[in-house]
This record gives sequence, C-alpha cells and structure tokens, in this order.
Amino acid sequence: MTDTHVYAPTGDAGFGDYVALLKPRVMSLVVFTALVGLLVAPVGVHPFVGMAAILFIALGAGASGALNMWWDADIDAVMRRTRNRPVPAGKVSPGEALGFGLALSGISVVMLALATNLFAAGLLAFTIFFYAVVYSMWLKRLTPQNIVIGGAAGAFPPMIGWAVATGGVSVESVLMFAIIFMWTPPHFWALALFMKEDYHKAGVPMLTVTHGRKATRAHILIYTILLMPVAVGAGFTAIGGVFYTAVAVVLNLMFLAGAIRIWRRDEAVAEADGYAVEKKVFRFSLYYLFLHFGAFLGQAVLASYGLGGW
Repeated sequence: MTDTHVYAPTGDAGFGDYVALLKPRVMSLVVFTALVGLLVAPVGVHPFVGMAAILFIALGAGASGALNMWWDADIDAVMRRTRNRPVPAGKVSPGEALGFGLALSGISVVMLALATNLFAAGLLAFTIFFYAVVYSMWLKRLTPQNIVIGGAAGAFPPMIGWAVATGGVSVESVLMFAIIFMWTPPHFWALALFMKEDYHKAGVPMLTVTHGRKATRAHILIYTILLMPVAVGAGFTAIGGVFYTAVAVVLNLMFLAGAIRIWRRDEAVAEADGYAVEKKVFRFSLYYLFLHFGAFLGQAVLASYGLGGW
C-alpha cells in the first residue's frame, strides 16, 4: 500500500461510513451462499445457532472488506467506481479502517468457534486471511491472474456454512465452492472490459490491462465453458435433483450465450455502444449466482417433501 497518509479524516464519519467499510453488497452474497451451505447440509442446526453462525460469518466478510479498503486506499482514490469509499474520501482514516477490520476479524472467528465448531471458525479465519493478505496485499498488484486465484476467498462461504452444520467438508461443499470459484473470473473480467481505464490508472494488472480486451473476451468464454460442467454436475449429488439441474442447465446456457456474444464483439462496436453487451452480461452474472444457490435451496425444500430427486 502507498500514500495512505494523504487520506486525512474529516472528522464527519457517520454510521453509514463504517457500514460501507464492510462492503454490504459483497456481504449480501457471502451471507446468502453461506446460508445455503448451512441449510442444504445433511445435518440440522438449531435455528438460534444457525442465526448466530450467519451473523459471525457476515462480520468476518465485513472484516475482510474493511481490511481491503485499508490496504487499497491508494487504488480506490483513482478509480471512479471506488473513489467515494470512506477511506479515500477522507471519512475514515486508514488506521481506523485497519483497527475496525482487525477487531471484527477477531470477534467473528472467536464467536463462530464458540457458537459452532473450531473447523468452521478456522475456515472463516483462513478466508479473511486469504482475501486480505493473499489477494489484496499480494496477488492484486502482482499478476493478471489475481482474480482467478483470489476468487477463492469469495468461494469459501458455502463451505463455512456446510462446516457449521457438519464440522467438515464433502464433495457437495467443494462443488459449491467450485461454482463460485469458476464464476468469479468471467464475472469480474466482464466488469473489467468496461472499466479498463480505471484499472490502468490505478496500476492494477487486470487481464484487460496486461493482455488487452480481445484476450480477456476469449478468457471469459473459456472460463464460462469450464464452469458449466461444474455447475450442472452438482445436480447429480446429494444436494441436487431434477429442479436444481433444470435451473442450472438454463442458467448456464444463458451465461454461455452471453459469453459467446462478448467473445464475438468487435472492439470498435463495443466502445461505440458504451459496452452495452458487456454490462448486460455482468449484471446477469450476479443473478446467475444468486439463482444457482436459490435453486440449491429450492431443491432442499422439495427434498424435504420427498420430491424432486432422481
């Protein structure tokens, strides 16, 4: 991290600024996928324990966000998408963001261990470390594969939810992890296609910066193709069934169609229309993940009534 000393706090930080440090949009995805992992697990959890677990997982996700904003304040300051975040905007000092993130990290991990089990807490601790240190501090500024490897941090929540219930991992939890892991690169590269200049100004070696938009389009298609068998294949495990598989097939065909459109796009045409297709595919990728995990949940509800299995 560089030049964080220039972000002098204005002294007018409010509650909303500290909430913003937690990256609530990202947290909502973390909470939902962790909740699904918890609910589809073969072992039941007392509702109070389950609610406590999700709360502490959410706090852990928020801690990761705060630590990321502390470290990336210099990058955030020059990117249009992030320059109004609390630290570069001067609402919260870097030291406050760091302290806030560390405090939440400790609280979330210790409380999850007390409420559930050490394995789940260990996974949460590793997830925070992976996002804050491995991705934010190491990979993000080092390699165009930053989002490929770093995407693992966002893929752990359903595994943590599953571990809360079972105390371990399984093929099913690994597949939920793999879906998010494989989805992350095409999701963020679609964003990078129309945000390339921001990453270039910030000195972040996103694939669009190091290899160009044409190569990025090809990579989006390749990862989307690789994602399909993972996502559909989960339908043939204990957490899958007819309903989930049908939803997965439709969603993946739609995602593939979008990736093919991006791959075929001429750069001049894309620039002329404001990257409309790329933005549309990026938005769809968000729905893709929520609907996938919603389908896991729907399949579990059907299974509770003895329906929807193979």
